[in-house]
Amino acid sequence: MSEFIVSARKYRPATFESVVGQQSITSTLRNAIERGQLAHAYLFCGPRGVGKTTCARIFAKAINCLNPIGSEACNECESCRAFNEGRSMNIHELDAASNNSVDDIRALIEQVRIMPQIGKYSLFIIDEVHMLSQQAFNAFLKTLEEPPRHAVFILATTEKHKIIPTILSRCQVYDFNRIKVEDSVHYLRHIADKEGVRYDEESLNLIAQKADGGMRDALSMFDKAVSFCNADLQYKAVAQTLNVLDYDTYFTMTEQLLAGNYTQALIDFDQVLAKGFSGQTFMAGLNQHMRDLLLAKGPAISLIELTGSLLERYRRQAESCSEEFLFGAISILTESDGRIKQSSNQRLLVELGLMKIASLGKKKNDDDPLDECYTLPDLPTTITPAGGSAVQAASVVPATSAQSATPTPQPTPEVKVSTPDPQVKTQTTVAEPAPRPATGMHRSSVASFSIASMMSAMAAEREQPAATPEQPQPQQRQDFDPESEQKIANNRKAVVQAILLERPRFVVAFEQMKVQGHTIVVEVPSQTLYEEIMRSKTELLLTIARTAGVEGSLELEVKVNDQVRAARPIKLEDRIHYMTEKNPMLAELKKVLEMEYE
Repeated sequence: MSEFIVSARKYRPATFESVVGQQSITSTLRNAIERGQLAHAYLFCGPRGVGKTTCARIFAKAINCLNPIGSEACNECESCRAFNEGRSMNIHELDAASNNSVDDIRALIEQVRIMPQIGKYSLFIIDEVHMLSQQAFNAFLKTLEEPPRHAVFILATTEKHKIIPTILSRCQVYDFNRIKVEDSVHYLRHIADKEGVRYDEESLNLIAQKADGGMRDALSMFDKAVSFCNADLQYKAVAQTLNVLDYDTYFTMTEQLLAGNYTQALIDFDQVLAKGFSGQTFMAGLNQHMRDLLLAKGPAISLIELTGSLLERYRRQAESCSEEFLFGAISILTESDGRIKQSSNQRLLVELGLMKIASLGKKKNDDDPLDECYTLPDLPTTITPAGGSAVQAASVVPATSAQSATPTPQPTPEVKVSTPDPQVKTQTTVAEPAPRPATGMHRSSVASFSIASMMSAMAAEREQPAATPEQPQPQQRQDFDPESEQKIANNRKAVVQAILLERPRFVVAFEQMKVQGHTIVVEVPSQTLYEEIMRSKTELLLTIARTAGVEGSLELEVKVNDQVRAARPIKLEDRIHYMTEKNPMLAELKKVLEMEYE
């Protein structure tokens, strides 16, 4: 029985041409070799298993080849044979994870001085370089910046952000990408054909997706699946050995949710739990499935990392799913996924999400009572107003007669407000909301709705034509109460008291207000107070109209007069000046104690 070698070692690329999924990097390195433009230090960074160390070894062999074929090594000269047999003295590999001290770097620096025996360069490959200590990095800086002409350093790491900037600035940085699913499937197909392994496309797709962009992980899973399936890869068996949910689970679940059959969906979910999968794993997979279905409905189908018949299956199911259904399902699943870790009953949370999605897919009839809104009558209630006797609240009539039973609202006072410019008065009519009746209970309604009806309403709103902005607006009322001045004068104290309760800072201005017909004129000592009053002008005028009993529009004119002294200082500077004038010793006290105003 021959010795078994795992696929990750047996089929490790030996040339730039055979490297999987890193064409941009290999092309750059090959051009540099052909042009003789070699840097003294390189940094290869990227996820695990994407070819960083492999490319470093291929590069080291190619630049020392005595008879290169373009940018590739010949594999026949003494340098190439020594490299292939593992006895080359020109290539030195250091694992920084276990050799990360200053002494290890010093030993490496001593080796750098030794000239190569065969070839032009001595290559130093330092793997997991981010594991070096701070002191080791500092000891390595000078040698890395100005090495001997024959020395080339290749640093490899999976965590680029841990490399100090002084190291990064001395290297040519190459960022390796995750290997695409289609590239992994193509390479797995090549290995399976060489090994005589039978397979189906779904099995290779599942292995490539599970590897998450790492070719070494994909080859390890491939060996495991081949051992379990006895060299005949079947999709169901591969999913079982990799402990992942197969695509059929998600396709079947989606069909049940589209039909609104939440009962069968819950039964299928129970079977998933019986196989040992967690609710979070199932929900994340279903969310990914819904995302792929959404992409399969348009030109974005190229973003789905699937190939062959499986991609066509997604396309067919996507035709039966509406965008509203998919958007709603993704939203529900994403929200549930964020809450499942904190949930005390994860199963119930997933089941509730499935029932919500099923309600999106269920077809509603026009007369479905779940899509109707009802007004529920309130129970008779006895209300006792403050300081009064008990009043029996009337029962609320159904929605069909609610309009006729509603009392006619009384006309409300309107208030005209001037613009912030003190010199220009532009009238704006503001209507005060109608007061709530004092007797009887306020009628309320309870509306029942389904998510499907909400999605239909959203679609109907999108179909409605937008309002034309050029349509003329109705003329606003501009009625004035001829007794405005008299009413405000009679209730002046009440008006000031009302402003004091709602806006205490404005009392300093309204205590000296003047009323000229329907116009209220106030003077303020600062621009700051003027701006604050103008921002609250509508609320102020409504308060004045309500308190004084004015049944018409009012205007507000605010003037800034620096000569007017406020009854109470407003700003910090004003208060300090006011206090210092009354007691000049405060300034001296501040100076002696070295105090600051706050």
